[in-house]
Amino acid sequence: MTTKHLIITFSLTWCVSILCLPLVMADTATATNSEQAKPNIVFILADDLGWQDVGFMGSRYFETPHLDALAEQSVVFDQAYMYPTCSPSRAAILTGKQSFRTGCYTVPVLEKGNSNDNIFSRWTVEKEHPVYAKLLADAGYKLIHLGKWHIVGPYPQTEGSLPFEKKLGQPKNGDFSWLAAHRTAEIQQYYPTGRGFHENVGGTWWGDPARGHDKGYNAVGGGYVFPFNNPFIAEQDDDQWLTDRLTSDAIDFMQRHKDGPFFVNLHFYAPHRPSVARKQAWLDHFMNKPGDPSTGQGTGPLKKKNEIAAYATMVKSLDENVGRITNYLDQAGLRQNTVIVFTSDNGHNGLQSRNDNLRGAKGTLYEGGLRVPTLIHWPKTITPTRCDVPIHGLDLFPTFLELAGVADYQETLDGDSLVTLMHGKPLRERSLFWHIASTYKNPPASIIRMGDWKLIQYLKDGNIELYNLRQDLKESHDVAAENPEVAETLINQLVAWRKANNVPLPPSSSLEF
Repeated sequence: MTTKHLIITFSLTWCVSILCLPLVMADTATATNSEQAKPNIVFILADDLGWQDVGFMGSRYFETPHLDALAEQSVVFDQAYMYPTCSPSRAAILTGKQSFRTGCYTVPVLEKGNSNDNIFSRWTVEKEHPVYAKLLADAGYKLIHLGKWHIVGPYPQTEGSLPFEKKLGQPKNGDFSWLAAHRTAEIQQYYPTGRGFHENVGGTWWGDPARGHDKGYNAVGGGYVFPFNNPFIAEQDDDQWLTDRLTSDAIDFMQRHKDGPFFVNLHFYAPHRPSVARKQAWLDHFMNKPGDPSTGQGTGPLKKKNEIAAYATMVKSLDENVGRITNYLDQAGLRQNTVIVFTSDNGHNGLQSRNDNLRGAKGTLYEGGLRVPTLIHWPKTITPTRCDVPIHGLDLFPTFLELAGVADYQETLDGDSLVTLMHGKPLRERSLFWHIASTYKNPPASIIRMGDWKLIQYLKDGNIELYNLRQDLKESHDVAAENPEVAETLINQLVAWRKANNVPLPPSSSLEF
């Protein structure tokens, strides 16, 4: 590919070439898109699904039999990362660009502090940052977006140039005063159909389905139970459960475009709060099920048990709908030439789920906020395996382009195609980077992951934390003082990355770069 990558390449402390082998048999390792029809792509993105909130990543409380069966036939990435909140993750996935390029550092309404200590986030991703849909449409794909969009703000016309003096706000629950403007061409250009998708079901500015109800999370059904009150979903007489409805529309789209190639951007709102029980029988089952002593899932006081049991039914529902997708592909004879990508936009919400194996949760700079379950499935083209190479949501855009045979994209991309790993070959040696210039659960910071090492540098004063994730996955021990040479190496690389990319720092930062 001629894609330009601006991420600086650094040596890993272990050899990536042995971590994902063997992936493919010799007779398929050299297969290329030119030798077969372009594959269909189904990209399933869950919302707030934690790293071990699925069976194939080790949960013994949550039940995901369809995903677990799919994982057995997939490349499972054990060290897959996103940003710690949905806005920067979704901007990174859809544009292939780091947060400092799009200006999306966290969900705007969650930001804390002042404009001196933070760079407040954009909500709307500007048109100068193309979304992969346009490239795939030009390559002959028919595309649909379903579910959460969240890269347009409620008032995009008021989002001027950074920096903002105040963080962005949003309407109250059940307030549709913004809707008329959002139906105009001026704002629809920021919606899925303005960014290259041919159809949009349910994609708008809000981050959870409860926003369409006056009582929000306290509304009956919380937006997951009909009526959804989402103005971009045409409600139907048989509607009951939002996750089911989005899946039905995805299947309908695949049926209408089964001659392909098609791209399904199925970005479920689930299992984001509010935690709403899908079925009473399922809720009773999880309330009575013993908890998992390893992760702590399903344990604790009754109030926490009620929340996580309801959440577990939402995870089970999501899994059930993944099964509907794979069953349709099998019945339609489309499975063999369809790539399925499944992942989540950030770590688990600590108010819904739990993982005692990781530090932190959604919103934090630690592994509980960053790690997500991820698999890629492509029957008879890739051989099932577990891959230990660290990957990032930024890698999905170039992956989709390579799968679609798009080799002439000249815009900046900050990730690498994963097709190399899918075919059993080593990825280039690299470090992973994050830049989060606004405060949510942690102060503004940059992060570098190099080999087994992870370093966090806080932007206000330059203080650092260093962890060896191979030895201390829970990040219990900051070992910067014991490893000054490693710390210095990572700091130098992180600073060099910021300097080379002209990464902005909050005004009060003591750092030069």
